[in-house]
Amino acid sequence: MVIIGGGPVGIRAAQELSRRGIQVLVLSAESVLPYNRVQLTPLLCGDVQFGRISLIDADDRDLPFDVQLGQRVVRIDRDARTVMTADGGVWPYDTLILATGSHAFVPGIPGKDKPGVYTFRTADDASALIARSFSARRVAVIGGGLLGLEAARGMRQRSCDVTVAEHESHLMPRQLDKAGGARLAANIEALGVNVITGCAVKEITGTHRVEGLALADGRHVTCDTVIICTGVRPNIALARDNGLAFHRGIVVGDQMQTSDPSIYAIGECAEHRDLLYGLVGPGYAQAEVAAATIAGTPDRFDEVAPTTKLKVIGADVFSAGAIEQLEVGLNVRSHVWQEGTAYRRIFVERGKLVGALAVGKWDQASRAQDAVHEGATVYPWMLYRFRKTGLLWTEEDIPAADMPAHATLCNCTGVTCGQVRKAIGAGCGSVEAIGETTGAGTVCGTCRPLMAEVIDAGAGPQPQPLWKPVLGLSAVALLAAIWPLLGGNVPLPTSYDADSLRVWLWQDNIVKQWSGFILLGLTVAALVIGLRKRVRLLDRLGSFDAWRLVHLGIGVATIAALFAHTGFSLGSGWNFALGATFSAMALTGALAGVATGGEHELRAHGIGTSRKPPRKLPVWAHILLLWPLPALIAFHVLASYAF
Repeated sequence: MVIIGGGPVGIRAAQELSRRGIQVLVLSAESVLPYNRVQLTPLLCGDVQFGRISLIDADDRDLPFDVQLGQRVVRIDRDARTVMTADGGVWPYDTLILATGSHAFVPGIPGKDKPGVYTFRTADDASALIARSFSARRVAVIGGGLLGLEAARGMRQRSCDVTVAEHESHLMPRQLDKAGGARLAANIEALGVNVITGCAVKEITGTHRVEGLALADGRHVTCDTVIICTGVRPNIALARDNGLAFHRGIVVGDQMQTSDPSIYAIGECAEHRDLLYGLVGPGYAQAEVAAATIAGTPDRFDEVAPTTKLKVIGADVFSAGAIEQLEVGLNVRSHVWQEGTAYRRIFVERGKLVGALAVGKWDQASRAQDAVHEGATVYPWMLYRFRKTGLLWTEEDIPAADMPAHATLCNCTGVTCGQVRKAIGAGCGSVEAIGETTGAGTVCGTCRPLMAEVIDAGAGPQPQPLWKPVLGLSAVALLAAIWPLLGGNVPLPTSYDADSLRVWLWQDNIVKQWSGFILLGLTVAALVIGLRKRVRLLDRLGSFDAWRLVHLGIGVATIAALFAHTGFSLGSGWNFALGATFSAMALTGALAGVATGGEHELRAHGIGTSRKPPRKLPVWAHILLLWPLPALIAFHVLASYAF
């Protein structure tokens, strides 16, 4: 087998074929290892390094297929069944798969060739933009679709002033309606990105380099960098020049075969039933169909409703179905729910759900996606519930064991629940192992709790890393935290005794100050470590699991310091408010630690799930109790020195 194209879909086909015992050679035109194109935005943002988005390990000597980099195929000899690369190499094949993907479409805007104009499609594009971000100050993105908003997000993360210009009336016109696009624009503008819609770019201005955009309505946008994200076009030149049937893409049948039975096409370059899919999920499904057919177990690829579910510059966006066509459909009725910044709309045709979209978090989005794909019936009471609450179904979660095999679990990669179960059956016992095998959970990560629940349904709940020391330290912290409730405070001395430890601790002003500032220092240290999971810069300082232990240890030391400073006599007024808040925060933190360490046992006994873990309530109580603490501490310190 020879596969032309080392993108995610080509690599998935290589993995599927290799698993079936077929020898595979992948020819990739790019000079870097195959990578997950979906994760180029985190790469541009600086959230991940290239090694994290690579689809194969550079040091893996047991790779079941061969990958040749920098091999651009220029010709296919269908009679001799060989392909020729630009360097003159000739590679024979028995069966050929074209996974050539697509390229960035650059319209004929005057000035598009000026220095400072970029596209955002490949790893090389991302590298060029990262380098540019060190000198760029004002960036204009032409195109308000998925790719344009991702580019805007990446450059905004790098502290550039960003303006998005979209010639349609609203953002993401293929996935959202006008109202949804307007809400998305409002969310994006609140984060500091300027949005211009309903106006085309007339020219990229500047004498020797980019200086701005001239808009069709006469406005001018000042910028020093332009990113063109006006869509993609399938790479069909190789198929066209070698006599394969093509239209907008390479024409394929249900088994992904082209007009030449020995050549298949999959992914963004393939056109199936007049449809092109620009998302990785359908491409993965096509790769599996082609691999199964080539291996002698013919499968078929069915039409898939276009689906988008991702976070766009801080806003959750979901879309399932051909929204543009549904808005003008004759027999299609739509229903809207909106509240605050959240917006949802569903499309029903003859009682069947045919489309849905949402801006803002919607816990039922995955279920709605599956319902759209199945053409599920929408009953009148469901419409009533949706108009009143924004929910199509009651709020109970579907148990992972009851989820159908075809249900999409990871929207970013198109991995289904059945594929995850298959990976578990093959020996994958953790979320990370499933991610390495299937790709699920490796992009945005929002499906990881559901993946853990599928594992629970199959192999049982898995313990947290370092769960034993976490449980032990948390138990010590819990006993220390409830001691004041059970044993009360240590009485303060009523007379002076030079040899009394109580007098030394609680009546000596110097010792009292030292114990107070030690307590303050431990509290600040615990608060800083609490930010470990939320500040990306701290990723370099070790794993979160290890720092959780340090946080618990400091928590135990803090309770001991509170005793040394007060003897658990909390006083009255504002001092009591401070002491009570501090004690409650220590107690909820200890409970959260116990729930974390023993989570696998609690979930095994039906207490909580991976989506609603038992630690969730004490963790949030612990965080909420933190907020008044700095003000109370500051008031206590100032009052102590003043009086």
